[in-house]
Amino acid sequence: MGLVPKRRIDPQDGMRALRAWHDDPEGTSHQTTLMAVRFGLEELGELHPGRSVEVRVPPAGAVQILRGTVHRRGTPPAVIETDMTTWLALVVGDLAWDEAESAGKVEASGLRTDLAPYLPVVEL
Repeated sequence: MGLVPKRRIDPQDGMRALRAWHDDPEGTSHQTTLMAVRFGLEELGELHPGRSVEVRVPPAGAVQILRGTVHRRGTPPAVIETDMTTWLALVVGDLAWDEAESAGKVEASGLRTDLAPYLPVVEL
């Protein structure tokens, strides 16, 4: 699982994938769901650039965000991990960060791992 490079997904295609998932999560193809997740990661990285916190959504990808300590090798000092469905719900605002945390749907370790101020990532 590598870091998601910037702008691999055209924003229009990414928004279409997010809308498709949002409109029919169960009926959306795996490829479209992967695109939606990766687009959400890319958008978060664009909006909040940096390398001090890593957000992981296996198996789709990861992104480093927020300025501060630069991480280059090994496990970053701050890591957030969640599943694809939870991530997409957070990205579009269907799920609040505190709800996801209290339900055990995200694992966060290290400083600055509260994503509440940065969510939702997009408006549908």
